[in-house]
Amino acid sequence: MAAAEQIKSLIRSFGTGDDARFYATAMQIAADEARKGHTALAAELKKLIDNAKANTPQQTIFRKLPVNAAQKELNDLLELIHPDVRLKDMVLAPAIHQSLQRVLDEQRKIDVLESHGLKARKKLLFTGAPGCGKTMSAHMLASELALPLFVIRLDGLISRYMGESIAKLRLVFDAMHDFRAVYLFDEFDSIGTTRHASNEVGEIKRVLNSFLLQIEKDDSRSLIIAATNMPESLDSALFRRFDDIIRFPLPTESDIAHLLELELKSFGFFPIFDISQIAKASIGLSFADMHRICTDIAKDALVYGENAVSQERVLHYVNERKNPF
Repeated sequence: MAAAEQIKSLIRSFGTGDDARFYATAMQIAADEARKGHTALAAELKKLIDNAKANTPQQTIFRKLPVNAAQKELNDLLELIHPDVRLKDMVLAPAIHQSLQRVLDEQRKIDVLESHGLKARKKLLFTGAPGCGKTMSAHMLASELALPLFVIRLDGLISRYMGESIAKLRLVFDAMHDFRAVYLFDEFDSIGTTRHASNEVGEIKRVLNSFLLQIEKDDSRSLIIAATNMPESLDSALFRRFDDIIRFPLPTESDIAHLLELELKSFGFFPIFDISQIAKASIGLSFADMHRICTDIAKDALVYGENAVSQERVLHYVNERKNPF
């Protein structure tokens, strides 16, 4: 049976029309039932939740966002994504997996923590090379917590709304109070460079200062994720504003082998080549590179037959990724 706090959370979220919080609480109840050994009930609850989410039109999400004249512009600032990536399907270094799991655990107990005057982790900085799992991890957090994901591309915000960027950024932070979701600030280095860099334009410096102020005072229940490929260029004042800084390295040889096995299995393809040799040759490539290679392998198997996917053919794909020009 659901705990009292979970029942109260369900009622509160239903009364306020907060679907994201309602689904997140329902998922907590399903997980609790699974841990108690009530697997049939947990599976039934999970199916009901998935069906309910699938039948909810995306437009209803925007109808719940603030709708006064100024805030209607949110539709142009936020890209809405309904992710379906799960933690169990990701290949992650143990330290990263532990960090992300802790965020999930605290968010799932957000009512309990707040009842004791504590705050769940919610302000995260993801750093690392392109294609190493930063964006996918944001998708996963939203999916696991049954929350929508909003992507804010800061370079576009500045170029499109030059002179109005600070006001637009404030609208985004205001929306975090009114609608709980995961807010991903992509390409964060476009504003996060040091405030003392002489070559930065005044607009970017002002936007960065505004971001620091907004994230410092934010007390919403939304998750805020900033992602950057260039952490070395960030202003040092940024780091203390985040609850966790999670660094995503390039995949190791064992990570690559694991990813190959998972992805090819998901395509229904059982390789006739030596995965360990392919993984060794692929060191230095990103997870995104390996995903594209797996996709090419699966397409070749379907078009030419599995016997056509030889060791040499796969190594050719690896070399193409390593030497694209």
